[in-house]
Amino acid sequence: MTATAATATATATDTLSRERTDLLETLADHRGFLRYTVRDLTDEQARLTPTTSVLSLGGLIKHVAAIERGWADFIVRGTVAQELTPEKYAEFAADFVLAEDETLTGVLEAYEEIAAATDELVRTVDLDADHPLPEAPWFEAGARWSNRRALTHILAETTQHAGHADIIRETIDGQKTMG
Repeated sequence: MTATAATATATATDTLSRERTDLLETLADHRGFLRYTVRDLTDEQARLTPTTSVLSLGGLIKHVAAIERGWADFIVRGTVAQELTPEKYAEFAADFVLAEDETLTGVLEAYEEIAAATDELVRTVDLDADHPLPEAPWFEAGARWSNRRALTHILAETTQHAGHADIIRETIDGQKTMG
């Protein structure tokens, strides 16, 4: 268990349900795996794309933070938070790149703020409340997601991209999160 997960457990176990505590601990663990992939890297290294993919470590962290912010916004505001306009699509594409005027430290700080806000939602929202998903080719027509489902989607995105990040980091300098 990471230090963050231990802190979440210590503050949550007395007042939160087991489900909420499990969500907080698991999110903290997988966020920790993702953050660990960029330990001791420079901004330049965080921008590298050493695999056949266009993904960089800095871009992945930015992307995961944006996805988490978007789904947390869905929990708070509903469908409108996930509607994809041309402007939102451009932002989405930019979230895969650590721009020259951005730093890895800045992206990590923003991610920490987003994670803290999401953790507060885990502690407080009605997990069964739901919202309709917007019309999009990747969503089933008329589908609804509960807050619980949106939170587990955040966890799935974090986990998937932590794996991507681990591969990229190992390609850069041989370092890996586990093993």
